[in-house]
Amino acid sequence: MLNIEISQIKVIAAKEFRDRIRNRWVIAVAIIFTAFALAIAYFGSAQQGEVGLRNIEVTIASLVSLVIYLIPLIALILGYDAIVGERERGSLDLLLSMPITRLELILGKFLGLSAALASATLSGFGLVGLLLAYQINIDALYHYLGFMFSAILLGMVFLSLAVMVSVISKDRARASGAAIAVWFFFVLVYDLILLGMLVLSGGSFGEALFPLLLLLNPADIFRILNIFSTEDLKVFYGLATVFPASLSNPWLLGSMMTTWIVMPLTIALWRFK
Repeated sequence: MLNIEISQIKVIAAKEFRDRIRNRWVIAVAIIFTAFALAIAYFGSAQQGEVGLRNIEVTIASLVSLVIYLIPLIALILGYDAIVGERERGSLDLLLSMPITRLELILGKFLGLSAALASATLSGFGLVGLLLAYQINIDALYHYLGFMFSAILLGMVFLSLAVMVSVISKDRARASGAAIAVWFFFVLVYDLILLGMLVLSGGSFGEALFPLLLLLNPADIFRILNIFSTEDLKVFYGLATVFPASLSNPWLLGSMMTTWIVMPLTIALWRFK
């Protein structure tokens, strides 16, 4: 049975969060999110000859594309030196000499970083949500809130991967290289490999294997979770023909995202011990 002191985790998480606030990291990321979100929300319908906060589907579709590229990169940059940085500074031995376990240290680091990234995400995208609240119906507003929550989950997934990379890497240089490699693989390379396999096979495995392979990528899970919430977005992205509705259940996709959060942290703890 695991012996975990919640108070120890809170102390480490609070310190990690304060450090990010002190160096203005959260403020900078929140400003970036706000600027991009406002621009996309206002000019998202420009190709139809309209501007302004009008179409929630177009806004969310555009924001999904932004989040998939931006949040994983920010999360990996934020967390890649969580452990290896302490080791290089010589403070890791001091931390572990205190009455704290390795599990508490990893969880505290992860939760503190997650709180910082979630604060930046909510404050950045929340302003657009407040503006949209006066112009859209309640169902669309729930959809937008679900989008923000799933964006936070996506950030936690890549923070978990960053902590794993930080534990495994021998120095910060290798950790940063591994973090960028993780971003390239899940955000850019993975889908290209799937499309290549789909083309080479003539679409023969598209109905059975393709949807399952999509679920092995947290970025694709995030995309599906938001796109399948409305019929218009399914048709727009063309996923309605290749992804079965049975696998698009929000609870199933949310469970997959949770699994992606837990697995890298488990590997990191095993390696850290």
